[in-house]
Amino acid sequence: MNILLWHVHGSWTTSFVHGKHRYLVPATPDRGPYGLGRARTYTWPESATEVSPEQLRDAEVDVVILQRPEELDLATEWLGRRPGRDLPAIYVEHNTPKDGDVPHSRHPMADRDDLLVAHVTAFNELFWDTGATRTTVVDHGIVPPAVEYTGELDRLAVVINEPVRRWRVTGTDLLPRFAEIAPLDVFGMKVAGLADYLGLPADRLMSHDDVPQHRMHAELARRRAYLHLCRWTSLGLSLIEAMSIGMPVVALATTEAAMAVPPDAGALSTRVDTLLAAADRFVAQPQQARRAGLAARAAARERYGLDRFLADWDRLLEEEVCG
Repeated sequence: MNILLWHVHGSWTTSFVHGKHRYLVPATPDRGPYGLGRARTYTWPESATEVSPEQLRDAEVDVVILQRPEELDLATEWLGRRPGRDLPAIYVEHNTPKDGDVPHSRHPMADRDDLLVAHVTAFNELFWDTGATRTTVVDHGIVPPAVEYTGELDRLAVVINEPVRRWRVTGTDLLPRFAEIAPLDVFGMKVAGLADYLGLPADRLMSHDDVPQHRMHAELARRRAYLHLCRWTSLGLSLIEAMSIGMPVVALATTEAAMAVPPDAGALSTRVDTLLAAADRFVAQPQQARRAGLAARAAARERYGLDRFLADWDRLLEEEVCG
């Protein structure tokens, strides 16, 4: 199939474009949010092709994958065809609702009969009110990281995008408490200067801003354990990637993380003191950390494998496009 989708969520899109189809990815001269084009810090296959808005007018498109509400009108403008009416459309919902009205949050695509909402977690489907719109869940899948856990450094790794702006959502306010246990390495977008912002010395928190995915994986694998302190996000793919590498996980038992992280893969709790104790234990006992990491890797590879993810999407695309 020829699939139109925007480059929005780098890790998810990386997995999605590893399928057997042709992926049309809009690219604009400014490489802005609606024309980012192919990834620069992820490895994508050649089947993911950049197209300009002008080229889309005459492009053969079998289905449109929407990920933001405004893409519906943008696709209509660029294609000259209305997704959901003139060609099939699937709206992928990546996020938990953040409108302040949980658990009554109305989805922007609620009460429509012209598209399907595909949630990336069952938690998201549960908490979004989509009314009469059809929904389904396609659990995440990841391209397996090409590194194995060593845990040689008695440091804790964290992956957060925009930790200052998102603050309590991503648990950024909790980082200083863990920095007392062991030095932190924070990877992600817009993490530069985080130590100064938190009032931490540079030897307790080091930022690694927008590192290419393969290099980030190699660095994560050297750290003793992975911290996942998100209060209210969807299931971060970096968490699954860390588990797949073989890292033990210290995670808040919130949203879908409560389903993704089995008890023997590390520590999962809503009590921060419990997580602090677990982090301290993993730093002090490398062999215990390694055992938990092996359980994390087995769980991630069983549930979040790329083949399963792509097969689920192929079935869904076949149903929506071919009926």
